[in-house]
Amino acid sequence: MCFASPGAMDEYRCFVDWDKMDVSAQSQDTKELTCTDFHELKQLARQGYWAKNHSLRAKVYHKLISNIPCRTVTPDANVYRDIVVKIIGKRSSSSLPLPEFVDNSLIPTYCLNAEGVGAVRKIILCIANQFPDISFCPALPSVIALLLHYSKDEAECFEQVCRILACNDPSKRLIDQTFLAFESSCMTFGDLVNKYCQAAHKLMVAVSEDVLEVYSDWQRWLFGELPMAYIARVFDVFLVEGYKVLYRVALALLKFFHKVRAGQPMESDSIQQDIRAFVRDIAKSVSPERLLEKAFAIRLFSRKEIQLLQMANEKALQQKGITVKQKSLAPPKRQNVHLAVHAENFKSEIVSVKEMRDIWSWIPERFALCQPLLLFTTLEHGCSLSRFYSHSEGHEPTLLLIKTTAKEVCGAYLSTDWSERRRGGSKLSFFGTGECFVFREVVMARLCTLMQI
Repeated sequence: MCFASPGAMDEYRCFVDWDKMDVSAQSQDTKELTCTDFHELKQLARQGYWAKNHSLRAKVYHKLISNIPCRTVTPDANVYRDIVVKIIGKRSSSSLPLPEFVDNSLIPTYCLNAEGVGAVRKIILCIANQFPDISFCPALPSVIALLLHYSKDEAECFEQVCRILACNDPSKRLIDQTFLAFESSCMTFGDLVNKYCQAAHKLMVAVSEDVLEVYSDWQRWLFGELPMAYIARVFDVFLVEGYKVLYRVALALLKFFHKVRAGQPMESDSIQQDIRAFVRDIAKSVSPERLLEKAFAIRLFSRKEIQLLQMANEKALQQKGITVKQKSLAPPKRQNVHLAVHAENFKSEIVSVKEMRDIWSWIPERFALCQPLLLFTTLEHGCSLSRFYSHSEGHEPTLLLIKTTAKEVCGAYLSTDWSERRRGGSKLSFFGTGECFVFREVVMARLCTLMQI
């Protein structure tokens, strides 16, 4: 690939309010990018090679998006010019309601002028016309708003967004377009937080009624709250490396939030609002370079492992019949699919409902959808180990709760069947997966201290 960049930014002035842009950080030098190797391009994206040259970034975006494999019939700029007049007519785009699939998402203005903000709405409405299969895509307004900064006109931006939406490479996931995909991504993010951000997760458990509701905001942190200079750097790498980058950056945001805010009182009555405020004002504490450095320092699952985890979460949602967002006359609120431990049907002599919910928040999200079923209790079944095995075998996963004579509570989460202990024949052997853990419940602090095994 070879890209050239003129110094002038006149061709991209149409939608940008340059008074809002940090022009001092923009280089006017003519730059070229010659790169045919993916790994080299990945490193250049992470280093921000084209981040300080507006025209070069625009050309790189255009080339990367043009190379996305798409469906045979993908709407292009000519389609936009044909349909925009029919859909919008002489009406103001601001007077037209946005499609339900953006889920009442606010349109980030970033550094757009009034014409640019109106153009975002027009492009969204035209995409709704051309993509009737999209049912839930709250990230779309942000993606359009960002790409408009680097587009010569509305039609060019429309075509680039359509190519992202129409990607047909099964190994290259880009933007969630259904509630099932979005919800499973939230569950996957929760699983990743559980493994890679345990200190932050512990804080979420302590201050939130439903920690998984907090993690459902993860895409909003990126496509909504993150300032222009930051989301543009993230998007640079996202177009090269794909969806996994989004998980990395969201995890890094949560780590920085915990580092900066740990030990401080909450600024609002909602941890969700506090995280959103932190992300909006992230420039006060973290630079874009430091954010990406933190993100890529996380030794994350492989892309294949994340894909398998995502598929498992999707399957769990489908088995529960949760595939579409439920409509409600109440104020907009994400459908709560996670809170499986209900006070009216959960009873335990060992832990309270609140403590059980805290423990439940640590297990893999696809199983956290399920209501716990009591298999064995010494109060009813006695203290026989063989009886314990007979009641527990044939079920997976299981959660073991133990209260000692000193009134201390500990336990273990087992991802596989107890019968696996004899898979080597009569000789006992280790069993389980990397998702297993043991814990003890610190009742006074109501926190779970986990030790991965």
